[in-house]
Amino acid sequence: MTVTLADELLLLAYDDAGSAVIDTSSLDLGLAGALLVELALAGRVGVVDKRVVVTDPLPTGEPIADAALATIAADAKRRKPEDWVNRLDGGLRQQLLGRLVDAGVLRRDEDKVLWVFPRTRYPSTTGGEPAVEADARHRVEAALAGTGPVDARTAALCALIKAVGLERAFPDRPAKEVRKRLGVIAEGDWASTAVRKAIGEMQAAVAVVITSAAIATTATNT
Repeated sequence: MTVTLADELLLLAYDDAGSAVIDTSSLDLGLAGALLVELALAGRVGVVDKRVVVTDPLPTGEPIADAALATIAADAKRRKPEDWVNRLDGGLRQQLLGRLVDAGVLRRDEDKVLWVFPRTRYPSTTGGEPAVEADARHRVEAALAGTGPVDARTAALCALIKAVGLERAFPDRPAKEVRKRLGVIAEGDWASTAVRKAIGEMQAAVAVVITSAAIATTATNT
């Protein structure tokens, strides 16, 4: 299995017991954004006039990313990044969890809370942090510490972590400090100007859609 940014973001967003540590609606939108970022890093999509465009329709070899690429390429309308974030998030988290289970990274545990309410959790098959997650965490923590240059994938992951508000995944540092450092990393010189611009707009799209959803939910509940 090829590990994607969406896989890494998902693993960081789940605790050792196999439950999400942030709102799953926000996570779902972040995962959709991660697909767009993955395609941007691979040189398959870009952003022109604030619209996502396919720059190379050649498949990447990663099935979930390629399905997203095909969907974007087949759409007759050029859409904003936030439109694609909304369109690509349907069922994505379950797809990613399913393949992590199939790959032996996670296992699916089903039980009931108070003997009534069904619950599904996805803990590691080893009982500890999966190696894939540990690698992602190590890269991000090194970037937060400023101990060396930050590669493009790690910088992109940092941008996604900031967009979904996943600072709590790094509890050894104050959340405010983590958020500030993530922003500095995301704005760094780690890729070409065009790629950084595209990823920056995709990160912003995730944040905008999450905020809009939160406002809509608050308005509905008042």
